[in-house]
Amino acid sequence: MEEQVKRVPHRKRFVGVVVSDKMDKTVTVRVERLIEHPKYHKYIKRYKKFKAHDPQNRCQEGDKVLIEETRPLSKTKRWRVVKILEQNVKRGIEEVPVKEQ
Repeated sequence: MEEQVKRVPHRKRFVGVVVSDKMDKTVTVRVERLIEHPKYHKYIKRYKKFKAHDPQNRCQEGDKVLIEETRPLSKTKRWRVVKILEQNVKRGIEEVPVKEQ
Protein backbone atom coordinates (compact mmCIF):
# COMPACT_ATOMS: atom_id res chain seq x y z
CA MET A 1 0.00 0.00 0.00
CA GLU A 2 1.42 3.35 -1.07
CA GLU A 3 1.69 6.18 1.37
CA GLN A 4 -0.54 9.19 0.65
CA VAL A 5 1.31 12.50 0.57
CA LYS A 6 -0.80 15.46 1.61
CA ARG A 7 0.07 18.53 -0.46
CA VAL A 8 -0.16 22.01 0.91
CA PRO A 9 -1.80 24.31 -1.65
CA HIS A 10 0.44 26.94 -3.17
CA ARG A 11 -0.96 30.33 -2.23
CA LYS A 12 -0.03 33.74 -3.60
CA ARG A 13 1.87 36.03 -1.26
CA PHE A 14 2.45 39.76 -1.60
CA VAL A 15 4.24 42.46 0.39
CA GLY A 16 2.44 45.77 0.73
CA VAL A 17 1.78 48.81 2.91
CA VAL A 18 -1.34 49.22 5.04
CA VAL A 19 -3.26 52.28 3.80
CA SER A 20 -6.37 51.91 5.98
CA ASP A 21 -7.10 50.23 9.31
CA LYS A 22 -10.49 51.80 10.02
CA MET A 23 -12.46 48.54 9.80
CA ASP A 24 -12.69 45.94 12.56
CA LYS A 25 -10.33 42.97 11.93
CA THR A 26 -9.71 44.18 8.36
CA VAL A 27 -6.95 46.25 6.77
CA THR A 28 -6.54 47.61 3.26
CA VAL A 29 -3.10 46.81 1.83
CA ARG A 30 -1.59 48.59 -1.20
CA VAL A 31 0.68 46.30 -3.24
CA GLU A 32 3.16 47.76 -5.72
CA ARG A 33 4.49 45.89 -8.77
CA LEU A 34 6.72 46.84 -11.69
CA ILE A 35 5.75 46.13 -15.27
CA GLU A 36 7.80 46.74 -18.38
CA HIS A 37 6.30 48.97 -21.06
CA PRO A 38 5.94 46.85 -24.23
CA LYS A 39 7.25 49.52 -26.60
CA TYR A 40 9.60 51.71 -24.59
CA HIS A 41 10.95 49.02 -22.22
CA LYS A 42 10.74 51.35 -19.26
CA TYR A 43 9.52 49.99 -15.94
CA ILE A 44 6.26 51.46 -14.64
CA LYS A 45 4.82 51.13 -11.12
CA ARG A 46 1.33 49.68 -10.85
CA TYR A 47 -0.66 49.49 -7.63
CA LYS A 48 -3.55 47.37 -6.41
CA LYS A 49 -5.41 47.40 -3.10
CA PHE A 50 -6.44 44.23 -1.26
CA LYS A 51 -8.58 43.81 1.86
CA ALA A 52 -6.86 41.47 4.33
CA HIS A 53 -7.97 39.79 7.56
CA ASP A 54 -6.19 40.98 10.71
CA PRO A 55 -7.79 39.07 13.62
CA GLN A 56 -5.96 40.84 16.48
CA ASN A 57 -6.18 44.35 14.95
CA ARG A 58 -2.37 44.67 15.28
CA CYS A 59 -1.71 46.39 11.94
CA GLN A 60 -1.66 50.16 11.79
CA GLU A 61 -1.62 52.57 8.88
CA GLY A 62 1.86 52.69 7.34
CA ASP A 63 2.95 49.17 8.37
CA LYS A 64 4.69 46.96 5.80
CA VAL A 65 2.97 43.54 5.85
CA LEU A 66 3.07 40.14 4.18
CA ILE A 67 -0.37 38.95 2.99
CA GLU A 68 -1.41 35.52 1.77
CA GLU A 69 -4.32 34.32 -0.33
CA THR A 70 -7.05 32.45 1.56
CA ARG A 71 -10.66 31.33 1.23
CA PRO A 72 -13.32 34.06 0.88
CA LEU A 73 -13.95 35.57 4.31
CA SER A 74 -16.47 38.18 3.17
CA LYS A 75 -17.70 39.80 -0.04
CA THR A 76 -14.37 41.50 -0.75
CA LYS A 77 -11.91 39.92 1.73
CA ARG A 78 -9.82 37.03 0.32
CA TRP A 79 -6.42 37.67 1.95
CA ARG A 80 -4.97 37.39 5.45
CA VAL A 81 -2.05 39.12 7.14
CA VAL A 82 0.76 36.60 7.73
CA LYS A 83 3.14 38.94 9.56
CA ILE A 84 4.13 42.56 10.01
CA LEU A 85 7.51 43.14 8.39
CA GLU A 86 8.10 46.78 9.40
CA GLN A 87 6.26 49.16 11.68
CA ASN A 88 4.99 52.51 10.32
CA VAL A 89 6.81 52.86 6.99
CA LYS A 90 6.82 56.49 5.79
CA ARG A 91 4.90 57.10 2.57
CA GLY A 92 5.50 59.94 0.15
CA ILE A 93 6.94 63.26 1.30
CA GLU A 94 8.17 63.49 4.86
CA GLU A 95 6.72 66.21 7.01
CA VAL A 96 9.12 69.06 7.75
CA PRO A 97 8.58 70.81 11.10
CA VAL A 98 7.57 74.46 10.71
CA LYS A 99 9.37 77.00 12.89
CA GLU A 100 7.07 79.41 14.64
CA GLN A 101 8.25 83.00 15.13
